Amino acid sequence: MKLFHYLFSLLTLLFLFQAKEGVSISPLQLITHPLDPLTKQEITLVQATVLKKYPTPPNHVFFHYVGLDDPDKTHVLKWASSGTKTPPQRSAFVVAIVNNSQIHELIINIKSSNVVSYKIHLDPGFPTLTLEEQSLAISLPLKYGPDVESINKRGLNLSEVVCSCFTVGWYGEAKSTRALRLECFSKNGTANIYVRPISGINILADLDTMKIVEYHDNVVEPVPKAENTEYRASHLKPPFSPRLHSFASHQPEGPGFTIKGHSISWANWKFHIGYDVRAGVIISTASIYDPEVHKSRQVLYRGYISELFVPYQDPGEEWYYKTFFDAGEFGFGQSMVSLEPLHDCPPQAQFLDVYFAASDGSPQHLENAICVFEQYGGISWRHTESGIPNEQIREVRSDVSLIVRSVVTVGNYDNVIDWEFKPSGSIKPSISLSGILEIKAVDITHTDQIKDDQHGTLVSEHSIGVYHDHYYIYHLDFDIDGVDNSFVKTNFKTVQVTDYNSSKRKSYWTTSSEVAKTESDAKTKLGFSPSEIVIVNPNKKTSTGNEVGYRLVPNAASHPLLREDDYPQRRGAFTNYNVWVTPYNKTEKWAGGLFVDQSHGDDTLAVWTKQNRGIENKDIVLWYVVGIHHVPCQEDFPIMPLLSTGFELRPTNFFERNPVLKTLSPDIVKWPGCGKP
Repeated sequence: MKLFHYLFSLLTLLFLFQAKEGVSISPLQLITHPLDPLTKQEITLVQATVLKKYPTPPNHVFFHYVGLDDPDKTHVLKWASSGTKTPPQRSAFVVAIVNNSQIHELIINIKSSNVVSYKIHLDPGFPTLTLEEQSLAISLPLKYGPDVESINKRGLNLSEVVCSCFTVGWYGEAKSTRALRLECFSKNGTANIYVRPISGINILADLDTMKIVEYHDNVVEPVPKAENTEYRASHLKPPFSPRLHSFASHQPEGPGFTIKGHSISWANWKFHIGYDVRAGVIISTASIYDPEVHKSRQVLYRGYISELFVPYQDPGEEWYYKTFFDAGEFGFGQSMVSLEPLHDCPPQAQFLDVYFAASDGSPQHLENAICVFEQYGGISWRHTESGIPNEQIREVRSDVSLIVRSVVTVGNYDNVIDWEFKPSGSIKPSISLSGILEIKAVDITHTDQIKDDQHGTLVSEHSIGVYHDHYYIYHLDFDIDGVDNSFVKTNFKTVQVTDYNSSKRKSYWTTSSEVAKTESDAKTKLGFSPSEIVIVNPNKKTSTGNEVGYRLVPNAASHPLLREDDYPQRRGAFTNYNVWVTPYNKTEKWAGGLFVDQSHGDDTLAVWTKQNRGIENKDIVLWYVVGIHHVPCQEDFPIMPLLSTGFELRPTNFFERNPVLKTLSPDIVKWPGCGKP
């Protein structure tokens, strides 16, 4: 009995302490959806479980990935349809490096705090870099004697030098060690460090020993000037551009959406916002209400950016290795930044925080990581009818969208990632690039002085903006009215009229559709001939007999220009086609492979699809590559205005008719100083 009272008192004190700190006792108490990202408490539990298996000391354990181990899809769908409150059992997937040598993959049962399974990774490739080891690595040059000498001989002040790290890639080496290239920049006179590179210095650091193992000081180019490179408003000098007029945004009825945990309800949409330290924002279990059948219908089980491939196009000694995989090497999720209210997001936005694991496994809090807001403007549909005598009809519906936004900053580039939902049923993912160009220092001040290929554009004196690509590949697991879907490619073809007695036309166009039966059938290079891409449910038809579906409305197609046997392209072979389709496989999440850093291209989407599995009337995943060939221009310097791209997922014979036919425009709000509408 005394033991009982002791334990009860202990639990009471623990409850009071945690309540005071705003922490729940049970990690599961905060979970409202099986795909909720790991909570602070769950990450702490995972940390303790792993360290129990590998006690420290004597072991040294570094956590490189801690995320939700995807629950069985059938269990999630059953949970969603049953309406039960208790989510299925949750597990975490962990990648850890133990004693600077072995890469361990573990699955942790969160409820029981047990290691369910583990294995040691022996194949090529290393896990995502941690923020902590990047921070340690960039401090090495400033304490390294030869580098200090190199900085001094250039007449630079060491206190005005900062460094950054770059992954090394893979170029046929039989064996690799975990390493980073380090480059340094001058911040004297500007915060815009990336436009002031200190050229000629090549540094390689070993991440396991955290020491510089290679150092070369070669030909020196002048450090580009600091004048006209500052971008902070508080440091800019007059005169300024004409000032934009003030504006206000007001919703007197409050936001039109509700957030419960990570689940969103808005207009006719319901979906879940998840987070992963590698993928960033994940949209899941998206369904839309159909007023004709009075129920919500499945659209998208899961959507996220699986990888971002950024190969630079300078083959020189200081540039050839710059072929980055921002998600797999640096972590899109851990590279997310806090959003700036009223600037990144409008006044009515609501924010979500997230947690991720540090290299020691402890939970790290990212405030205002995601924002959700409504965006007004534009036209949903309209028509002016003047063909009816004595009657003038003009009918217009305003457009309102819901935006889910995050910003991912990897080094010099900021990626504004949006998911836009429309009452019409469309989903419009988009990417907007800003930030700083990668600059190569040259002893050139005018294009007349250029003799050899500089692999870029002279954007300012002594500054070449190097050519490069941005390839974002989206993982889109459609469930159109159910999990069994098919991929249909509709080609357009010109038909010549041969019977001139029946028509005065000489030609017309029509369509021919084919259902892809295998993965090879589905591989598509867009832009070479007109076609439409649709995911359909062949088991569900409209009243007129059309298969219900969703269409991919792509942006301008970009294709890789590197040889397929070039080492970076072997690793980024998922860009060889714009569209891929695979059968759903829980383990096939990352188009560039699970271990991307210095990978050999042996575990990629391009390799998986060689199995040529069947995809007709099955649970399938569409992979879509959004690409930009970036030829820098002077307007991109010293900081880029947004460069945007994206695509649309649009209902195609999904509804019986226009789903927003009866959706009325928002009421006009009377606002002081505004004229009559």
